[in-house]
Amino acid sequence: FEPAAFIIVLVLLGQVLELRARSHTGKAVQALLGLAPKTARIVRENGGEEDIALSAVHKGDLLRVRPGERIAVDGKITEGSSPVDESMLTGEPVPILKTAGDPVIGGCLNISGSFIMRAEQVGESTVLAQIVNLVSAAQRSRAPIQRLADSVSAYFVPAVVLVAAATAVVWGLAGPSPRMAHAL
Repeated sequence: FEPAAFIIVLVLLGQVLELRARSHTGKAVQALLGLAPKTARIVRENGGEEDIALSAVHKGDLLRVRPGERIAVDGKITEGSSPVDESMLTGEPVPILKTAGDPVIGGCLNISGSFIMRAEQVGESTVLAQIVNLVSAAQRSRAPIQRLADSVSAYFVPAVVLVAAATAVVWGLAGPSPRMAHAL
């Protein structure tokens, strides 16, 4: 019974660890989604500005990014300059100075200056949205070796349990052999 119990414990432990890893990945996806601002400040043709929902931003819109704000969508700076913290993509803690013509990525943090940018990628086509999609897809997928181990254990564990149960029943009905009784 010990080998069967050991195998069952290992399989259950593997499932617990997998669920725990998936939970951590889910929290990471939520943290990534939290990097995107909920609104953007659009610059109208008449020069006026107003905050709009992120879902209302369209490709080609001019957006103002003020100091301390997260960049709403991917685009290019058309006016102004500022150091931008791109550590969410690069891991580099030093902000990079961005000026007119430089690309900026949604979810990155504008440090101190103000600039106007033209939206080039919005919604699901932004870099941040693609990262979230890749992490989510990786969370749902399984490695080929994991699929193989699951299919083998699906047959092996029940077989070991059945053999152990059959052995216990046969031994219980037949009793110990004369040699075993003599040894006891």
